[in-house]
Amino acid sequence: MPIQNRLVTLDDAGTSVWLDYIRRKLVQSGELQRMVDEDGLRGMTSNPTIFEKAISGSNDYDVQIRDLVGQGKEPLEIFQIISTDDIREACDTLRPVYDNLERYDGYVSIEVSPAGATDTRATLDEARHLWSLVDRPNVMIKVPGTEEGLPAIEQLISEGININITLLFDVNNYDEVAERYIRGLERRLDAGQPIDHVASVASFFVSRVDTVIDKTLQERIEAENDAGRRQRLEGLLGKAAIANAKIAYEHFGRIFQGPRWQRLANAGAMLQRPLWASTSTKNPAYRDVMYVEQLIGPDTVNTMPQATMNAFKDHGVISPTLTDDVEGAHRIIEDLAEIDISIDEVTRQLQVDGVRLFAESFDALIQCIDDERTAITMGMQHAESESLGNYQAAVEKELARLKDDQFLQKLWAKDGSVWSDDPEEQQAIKEAMGWLTIVEPMLEQVDDLEKFADEVRSEGIEQVVVLGMGGSSLCPDVLAHTFPHADGYPSLQILDTTHPEAVEALANSLDLPHTLFVVSSKSGTTAEPLAFYHYFWSLLEETGIEAPARQFVAITDPGTKLEGEARDKGFRRVFSGSPDIGGRYSALSNFGMVPAALMGIDVRALLSRAETMVHATQPCVAPNENPGVRLGTILGVLAREGRDKLTLATSPQIRTLGWWIEQLIAESTGKSGTGILPVEGERLGSPDEYGDDRLFVSIRLREEHRDHGNGSAAEQVSVDRAISALQAAGQPVVVLELNDVYDLGAEFFLWEVATATAGAILHINAFNQPNVQESKDNTNRLLADFRRTGQLEEPPVVLEARGIRFSGPSLAASSIDEYLDAFLSVEAAPGRYLAIMAYLEPSAGHSSLLDQVRLSLRDRYRLATTLGFGPRFLHSTGQFHKGGPDEGVFLQLVDFPDTDPEIAGLGFGFRTLIRAQSLGDYQALRQHGRPVVRLDLGGDVDGGLQRLVSALAGVTAA
Repeated sequence: MPIQNRLVTLDDAGTSVWLDYIRRKLVQSGELQRMVDEDGLRGMTSNPTIFEKAISGSNDYDVQIRDLVGQGKEPLEIFQIISTDDIREACDTLRPVYDNLERYDGYVSIEVSPAGATDTRATLDEARHLWSLVDRPNVMIKVPGTEEGLPAIEQLISEGININITLLFDVNNYDEVAERYIRGLERRLDAGQPIDHVASVASFFVSRVDTVIDKTLQERIEAENDAGRRQRLEGLLGKAAIANAKIAYEHFGRIFQGPRWQRLANAGAMLQRPLWASTSTKNPAYRDVMYVEQLIGPDTVNTMPQATMNAFKDHGVISPTLTDDVEGAHRIIEDLAEIDISIDEVTRQLQVDGVRLFAESFDALIQCIDDERTAITMGMQHAESESLGNYQAAVEKELARLKDDQFLQKLWAKDGSVWSDDPEEQQAIKEAMGWLTIVEPMLEQVDDLEKFADEVRSEGIEQVVVLGMGGSSLCPDVLAHTFPHADGYPSLQILDTTHPEAVEALANSLDLPHTLFVVSSKSGTTAEPLAFYHYFWSLLEETGIEAPARQFVAITDPGTKLEGEARDKGFRRVFSGSPDIGGRYSALSNFGMVPAALMGIDVRALLSRAETMVHATQPCVAPNENPGVRLGTILGVLAREGRDKLTLATSPQIRTLGWWIEQLIAESTGKSGTGILPVEGERLGSPDEYGDDRLFVSIRLREEHRDHGNGSAAEQVSVDRAISALQAAGQPVVVLELNDVYDLGAEFFLWEVATATAGAILHINAFNQPNVQESKDNTNRLLADFRRTGQLEEPPVVLEARGIRFSGPSLAASSIDEYLDAFLSVEAAPGRYLAIMAYLEPSAGHSSLLDQVRLSLRDRYRLATTLGFGPRFLHSTGQFHKGGPDEGVFLQLVDFPDTDPEIAGLGFGFRTLIRAQSLGDYQALRQHGRPVVRLDLGGDVDGGLQRLVSALAGVTAA
């Protein structure tokens, strides 16, 4: 017997499930009808933000907007027309629910404009207009429960108009709203008019209460030294919102009883049900369905975003919680009052802020429509184009299969069976899918992030250094290279190399008393950031800084060793990661957004662009129109057809985006002998320099076509010409276009969806990294041996020529060029790739010389080349090297610097650490049977690289 859908069971428990979302494709695709049929959906709510993202994140409305623009309509008129069209269609879909349940459910809400929050007459006029315009008995007009809105509510109810009273936070305000509903019905009944068709809900906002109160509690917890008082404060976290809602429900039970209400009920009056709004969990430390599970009771509504519906459908627990321990709810409010947190003051301010945010959202919506109108009329709205040649049919066939298999529904339901048949692995995948829903809770944290950034800069911090590796550092690195330095904000630098010269150079460049260090590690045990942290902590102490903890911030998952140590040592702040997000998918979480805020980036704008892409990739958007799924399908299908070298060409200003994409794609897909190899930073050549294993993706920034005086426009034109030549030669090409740098927010989410999709097509788990640990284990063993013997286990040298020592296969060669020619002429077969792994200081000079090396090799052997500085690439392409297809040829370059900064408490310095990391990686590659040569440049890195370039020139001339 199949398990009953938990959402349907929730309805059976008395809580109606409404969807807090609307857009045209949701209705027209049949997805809304499916939710009604399968999930027991009983209603819908909408708001300006939802409409804005639906319009900007899709092409649902392009044709209609183009037509309305042609009619001379202004943005406000356009919005009213398209929104009421959507509401009307949704009402028609839900009309059978309305009829079958005898008007108890089946409603769709539409909101009056912000003017209604402060103008009673404006509310009345617009509510009547919307009621007439939609012309459906199951529409509800949303009216704010403000002082000016209350008279309008009573009047509109007396006129027989269904009302959803919104922006309620305060229990006393709820009592006023209920009173206005009853008085409106009484006036109508006394006038001899029927009241059995008049419906109303009181939308009581929940999670925002916890967001505000938890912030105050957390500040006090961090400042509290007494363990007992600290524990008491911690016990109140995440409790206020539910307590407040339970007390409101208690009031509901008292209000709608007794002779006064019974008179109305006898005449057919319907209860004004409490509707729990803002029920998605914003704090990743809390259960993702807490605002559903703890608000279950008869005659209630819970309006949820689809992600929360999916989560409850998967693991929600149903129990009559609203009437459970109401006395405890009162005690929580009393306990808060005892520590001078007034729930009345908090909720009153929340309504004031809610009105302001409502107005801002509406303004943003109208601006969005105006922008969309401009984009459509100028032909600028299409951000993706593709030229796939013979592969187009295979891509379209796969997109059709994904639609038939309901891939998008399974993706958003976090269904691990898409990527694995193993039940344990499916559960692990489900627990790694939090990136799908991180944007909304991060938007709730923007005010806090901005406040923290203002505090930091006001205290004279001039430099922020992120101490991280891989997923915890790559997004900040992209942002630091992309966004210009904001006036008044500190510069942002990233340390993600253990090379001693790089560590020492950074240390020497810092004004330590005015530097903030951000220790960034999801697991809290990543070796590199912990080594950086201990080194700089010791350095601060040595320079006489009395309170080094004030200059440290941690970003790590809850419960990690790093979190415990950071709190014990009194770090300035500890930001939590989300345990259900893997490192390489964490760009839009605190790991990316905290550094962004510190350097003065408009984090809200960045996340807002990401939110637009979230809406563009919803299940109601068919795979062939879904930008993330379409891109991922192209990647997966072409990789399956042998085009597994994803070659990235980015505009100059966003050049480093390729670093982030490289890790995401390589570490996600390079396993089980398959995968997609990202090739970033390789200068584009002519078509005849490439084999038939490439897929080219050009990511263009529109503003790069303007001359900024730095040659970027000319460079972009050169890239565009190269891409056009590749298209003309029949190479498969995809072009993505960003309006400006803030579109990076959307790009991060786009590539995450694309990567998950490609993984599904290649039948691999896109969320684990099974081979990354091998090099780490080898490194740890080597370091343990070093502590015991004082030496590292070095591989045998097979050739020493011109100061470069070679370790690898024994070949009949006596010089650099002879050895490389003998090695590469055998290993560099068509379809393979060459990975240059440089455990060197990542300087501009070294990069330039290494670029010459990679281009020489690419042009001679027509094979893809990658270039990575160690140990960073171990957290990106390192997984692909061992777990991906056996197509790699590896050149490892190391040196032996003079300097060796000591890492406090570890018994070795950074020179020993990076040497051990390179050796551990070398051993791991050999254990997998990969062809690898280790070139030790000794102490003369620049000279060694120059000699290598010269030698390769000899090879290419052979």
